[in-house]
Amino acid sequence: MISLTPTASTKVKEIMGMQNPVPVALRVAVVGGGCSGFQYHMAFENQTNETDQVVDFNGLKVAVDQMSSMYLDGVEIDYIESIEGAGFKFNNPNVKSTCGCGSSFSV
Repeated sequence: MISLTPTASTKVKEIMGMQNPVPVALRVAVVGGGCSGFQYHMAFENQTNETDQVVDFNGLKVAVDQMSSMYLDGVEIDYIESIEGAGFKFNNPNVKSTCGCGSSFSV
């Protein structure tokens, strides 16, 4: 299953707290698209499905659908802040290749 670093978890909770109403979960998914075939997708959810895998990270619920779970097994999500910018970084040990801009991957 996936994991979130403490930095990523804190950042997601911070952003969720600014939403009205406050979402119940963060959905992490893999969708088709991009140069290499797949892209990561993150969105807030007001409800989860009974078929979702839901993982709790210190009060932050993360939902993953069945199809995405096979591509996200072992993935670590981190939040990086640097001089070049800030954002969530997916460290996926299953990735075989990425596109030149880094926004999509293949397994």
